[in-house]
Amino acid sequence: MSNTSQQGLSETAAEQAAKLLRQKGVGLPDATIILGSGLGKFTNAIQNPVVVPYSEISGFPETGVAGHDGALYFGSVGERKILAWSGRFHHYEGHPFDRTVLPVRVAAALGCNVLVVTNAAGGINSRFRVGDLMLIDDIISLPVRVSPHTRKFRHRYANDSLVHEIIQLASREGIAVTRGTYLFSKGPTYETKSEVRAFRIMGADAVGMSTAAELNEAIHLQMACLGISLITNLATGISKEKLDHSEIAEAASLREKDLMGLITSILSDPETPIYKPEYRFR
Repeated sequence: MSNTSQQGLSETAAEQAAKLLRQKGVGLPDATIILGSGLGKFTNAIQNPVVVPYSEISGFPETGVAGHDGALYFGSVGERKILAWSGRFHHYEGHPFDRTVLPVRVAAALGCNVLVVTNAAGGINSRFRVGDLMLIDDIISLPVRVSPHTRKFRHRYANDSLVHEIIQLASREGIAVTRGTYLFSKGPTYETKSEVRAFRIMGADAVGMSTAAELNEAIHLQMACLGISLITNLATGISKEKLDHSEIAEAASLREKDLMGLITSILSDPETPIYKPEYRFR
């Protein structure tokens, strides 16, 4: 099947999913958030949620990674209506990029134009420590085309101004954050020491196996978008410790309060920067 045909099928699936979700009580979201490994506790902040397991949504596979519970939540956070996806589909699990971006497309089909993406990432920047929160200000995805689209985009992910405003917001809340470049790696294995050394030379600050396709899809759909990485481990060669997926939950617990506070601040107040029209990629 051609890329164009696959894209058409995915967009049709998104419209069908949006129709089903409306029938289940999901309304117009002010923003949507995709929650990465170990970061699903944000759903506890959603008031009076409508909860829909992925298994009830046609075209959605079940999540197969620890720390992803595989359900969407729709409800209020402060003055905003939020659609939260607790769990994602990774390319390294065998899913094509058309499927990995389905949550973004469904949110857009529901009328949403703001996306926040969180992930657990490995730190490449030698100044980073486990538990750091990194706002993504640029992406490296070479040599992989992390998009189901074949034509060139009008915009690329470049979020300097928004990131600067979010740093100021975090400072007012007393939350320490940093910023940096996120590098997408296909996985499923962790990177080798030589790969990490090459990534550092390329300018990467953190590496992970998700996020890039979702942000690119949001740009294609003319949404405002922001990526946040929780540094859950130091990459091979940066740390002498053996890498293990269980580190993610441990690192998430270290900064759980700060991360939840940051996400809530970004999404809940109508005056927060991410809702400014100028940050939509149009």
